[in-house]
Amino acid sequence: MTELSKRSTIYFDPDLHQALRLKAASTHQSVSEIVNAALREALREDQQDLAEFASRVEEPTMSYEALLNDLKAHGKL
Repeated sequence: MTELSKRSTIYFDPDLHQALRLKAASTHQSVSEIVNAALREALREDQQDLAEFASRVEEPTMSYEALLNDLKAHGKL
């Protein structure tokens, strides 16, 4: 069973809206197709980032203050 598309109102910056409409016309896609593809890509990137964070959870961490102190101790500040 295919779920029907959902409708939503989105307010774009006027310049972005113009660019989006021009891209839609030049690529023979609808504005919705372009926005959906961009959102899918952004969500894929988020998922990849979260997977990378999870893979590095066991790495040691350093506070910002400790980093600054280390840089100063080594003459880099």
